[in-house]
Amino acid sequence: MKLLESREDIEFLVNTFYKKVAKDETIGFFFTDVAKVNWDHHLPKMYSFWESLLFGQASYKGNPMAMHFPVNEKVAIEKPHFAHWIKLWTETVEENFEGETADAAIYKASNIANLMAYKMEIARKLK
Repeated sequence: MKLLESREDIEFLVNTFYKKVAKDETIGFFFTDVAKVNWDHHLPKMYSFWESLLFGQASYKGNPMAMHFPVNEKVAIEKPHFAHWIKLWTETVEENFEGETADAAIYKASNIANLMAYKMEIARKLK
């Protein structure tokens, strides 16, 4: 097992994770059918997002929450979807990395998913 310690590691993690997501029966359709994600555009943003979160680099510019509201308006992104996202993320991290930063990647992703699930639910109720 390897430590999660560089931008290259993040790129590997993110690429491996989103390969799983894209073909996943539970949440893949959000990316492929609903949001119609342009992976060449999305993946570099995710590299910068995780680099900023895990290494304190100020490389990410954007608002991840705002990007999910339009998808949530088309098809509800609910708690079980976020739980599945976390399951895939955790598996991907644990299959490839160990150490404090890997643990932080799982912890921070869980916190983000819980917050997003809550905000998506509230947005649907206020609609």
